[in-house]
Amino acid sequence: MEFSKKAGLFIGPILFLILLNLPFNLISEKGDAVIAVAVWMVIWWITEAVSISVTALLPLLLFPILKIMDIGEVGANYGSPIIFLFFGGFVLALALEKVNLHKRIALNIIKLTGTTPNKVVLGFMIATAALSMWISNTATTVVMLPIAMSVIGLLVNDADGFTKSDQNFALCVMLGIAFSANAGGIATVIGTPPNSVMIGLLENEYNIEISFLKWMVIGVPFAAVMIWISYLVLVKLMYPNKQLKFSASKEVINDELKKLGAMSGKEKMVLIIFGITVFLWIFRTVINGIFPELKLNDTIISIMAAIAMFSVPYNLKKGDFIINWKDTQKLAWGILILFGGGLALAKGMSVSGIVDLVSNAIANSNISILFTAILLITLMLFMTELMSNVALVAVLAPVVAGIAIGLEIPVLYLLIPVTMASSCAFMLPMATPPNAIVFASGYIKVKQMARAGILLNLIAIGLLILMFQFVVPFFF
Repeated sequence: MEFSKKAGLFIGPILFLILLNLPFNLISEKGDAVIAVAVWMVIWWITEAVSISVTALLPLLLFPILKIMDIGEVGANYGSPIIFLFFGGFVLALALEKVNLHKRIALNIIKLTGTTPNKVVLGFMIATAALSMWISNTATTVVMLPIAMSVIGLLVNDADGFTKSDQNFALCVMLGIAFSANAGGIATVIGTPPNSVMIGLLENEYNIEISFLKWMVIGVPFAAVMIWISYLVLVKLMYPNKQLKFSASKEVINDELKKLGAMSGKEKMVLIIFGITVFLWIFRTVINGIFPELKLNDTIISIMAAIAMFSVPYNLKKGDFIINWKDTQKLAWGILILFGGGLALAKGMSVSGIVDLVSNAIANSNISILFTAILLITLMLFMTELMSNVALVAVLAPVVAGIAIGLEIPVLYLLIPVTMASSCAFMLPMATPPNAIVFASGYIKVKQMARAGILLNLIAIGLLILMFQFVVPFFF
């Protein structure tokens, strides 16, 4: 066990006990108790002394004991509708992966974009982003990596060896996949966990609902712009491959598609259910307008899709369904618990008066709204390079909401760009699973990722400030 993990394991509870037994109150008895729990959770989250999902269970144990909330109130956060929205999304992703439809979609997108070096890079980036909107960025990267390795392998084994241009192409493909997986998730509510943590907070604490379509209206353009900029930075500025020429990549893509064979019946069924689900998510407000008694919401649609994947028979005689319960062993159950812990912590901050205290302190200060937004976006973006973005949003989102109230601006204006910032970690291999996976390919050095990543981090901050100033106020 690493020293940081060993240290974190003991420092977390020790600081918790110290904060609980201070001879004076920092805020109030209840507020100090919440701060003590939050500090313990943050220490364990940063050091990963135990699983981040296990850390998320601490409010369920400590809040009732410390009389912050009773067990029923705390437990309700672990069964919030937003958690079931994400559960349905996970089941959809599971079905896509089980029938290999995600790989077929990715290969066809790459095939469509063309086979000149830069177009291949763009194809990989578009395919990765398109998948990352619907399945986890980790799973997306795992799917794309072997395809990318096959294409790069053509350059390693060609007549002129692995030249500088070849190396730059390999770098662009690998970094492009990681950066697109991170940015692509921003496009939808279920694309990346921080989005769901924020939307859950808004629904639980402020009765503000952001529909699937409303999020996509701002999420898709931001992700698209970020991916396009990442592409230009990689192939034009940082790692150009002007002398590179090869056409065999087309054969690799075609070979991979041939291995998949013709689309199976199960793939078609998954595609139909997936298509209907996305249609309902996008047009549910129109459908509710025509059939108000339906009262459809994103969670109901998500659960409907999940149940369909388990219960629509592929072969009734054999009792063959698309997915079975044993397939859910691969489901990211820990992330669902993590959501619950984040929502419970946010509720604790609210009921103990911490959020009110923050908002009142900001209201009585003379801090510029724009400066505050820049500071919070920058803080979130660079902190997410070092710790889990879900855990970070779980801790900071309630505080950011309090700051927005103190500044007398709608909480959405500040929360949306700050939450988006948590998915813009482009600099370090340990920042996100996609970064770590492509780094493990052996084609990237830390300094190469950091060199491109720092520039993209700064560009992302600029775009998010524009989002705060103009885009979010326009749509919300």
